[in-house]
Amino acid sequence: MSSAVIQLLVLAGIAVFLIVRLKNVLGTRDGFEKPPVGKTDKPESRISRRHDFEVIEGGPDRDITDHVEDGTESAKALAAMKMAEPGFSVSEFLQGARGAYEMILTAFEKGDISEVRGFLSEEVAEAFDGVIDSRAEQGLTVEADIVGVRDVQLSRAAMDRDSKLGEITVTFLAEMTSVVRNAEGEIVEGDPRGIKRQRDVWTFARTMGANDPNWQLVATGE
Repeated sequence: MSSAVIQLLVLAGIAVFLIVRLKNVLGTRDGFEKPPVGKTDKPESRISRRHDFEVIEGGPDRDITDHVEDGTESAKALAAMKMAEPGFSVSEFLQGARGAYEMILTAFEKGDISEVRGFLSEEVAEAFDGVIDSRAEQGLTVEADIVGVRDVQLSRAAMDRDSKLGEITVTFLAEMTSVVRNAEGEIVEGDPRGIKRQRDVWTFARTMGANDPNWQLVATGE
C-alpha cells in the first residue's frame, strides 16, 4: 500500500472522529422545534412587566384626567359617578352634551321647545317658555343657525353619594348667525351675514345607575 493511500485513510479516520464528537456535543434537530428560552426571560424580568401593568391599572383614569385635573373635587366626583355606574364615560358624555346643546339651543331660538322638553328640568323649561312667550307678545321672531360648536370644556362636576345625583357643568363656545325681526319682518337686531361667538355655561344632572340614560339640563348661564 502506498504512502499516499495510507495518509488518505488516516485523514478519513480523523474526519469521522470529529463528526462523531461534534454530534455528541451539539446534538441533532429534527423537524420543527421551539427555540430555546433566552436568558432575558428571567424571573426578575417577569416581575418588572407585572409591576408596569399594575402601575397602569392603578394610575389615574385618563377618561377623567383628560378633562379635569387629577385629585380635584371634580375628579373625585367623576370617579364616584363611575363607581355608581361602571359604564359611564366622561368623553362620551361630552360628545352627547355637544349634540344636546345644539339641539336645545336651536329649538329655543326657533321658539318651540316641545321636542326637547324631556331633556329640560321643570325650572329651565319654564324659564325658556317665559322668554319665548315674551318674544311672541312683542311680535318678535328669531332666525338663528349654529355654524359650529368650536369648544366644549368640562368646568365642574359634583356627586351626591347618598342620592347618587351627578351634576356636570359644561362650557360651550359656539359660532352662529342670529337675526331678530319684528312683526313687520324688519331686522331689529343681528346681521344675517355676520357670525357671532356665543359662550354658554350649562349644567346637566342625572341619577347615576338609573335606567333612564338621559341627562337633563338643570341650569344655564354665560
